Amino acid sequence: MKDFTKELTYKTSRSSGAGGQNVNKVETSVTVMWNVAESECFSIEGKEMIFEKLKNRINLEGILQLTVSESRTQLQNKKIATDKILEIVEKSLFIPKARKATKPSRSKIEKRIKAKKELSQKKENRKFRGE
Repeated sequence: MKDFTKELTYKTSRSSGAGGQNVNKVETSVTVMWNVAESECFSIEGKEMIFEKLKNRINLEGILQLTVSESRTQLQNKKIATDKILEIVEKSLFIPKARKATKPSRSKIEKRIKAKKELSQKKENRKFRGE
């Protein structure tokens, strides 16, 4: 996969939720943004795949955005955000192998029919024959 970390832009903000003395002073939450449409690292086909698979995460301007506030430090959150966005894009570019339809072998078909007949015979023998 291509390294597009140079195209990422970062924005910091105050983390939400409960905190301590730092909660209203330190901007530890990091938002990473990547403009998919203007990226020079991917081909048109690659961009189309990214847009298709990540359409719920990309806004109307074509920007993929991710906010992280897991850690207490801005630097750690920046690293986590970068790793996550790289992982998301890599997963979106994955092409699964096509499944080839196969027929069951003759022996498997015969084995299944034999098992069905044996079960049928077993149930037939259970019947009460009151003559």
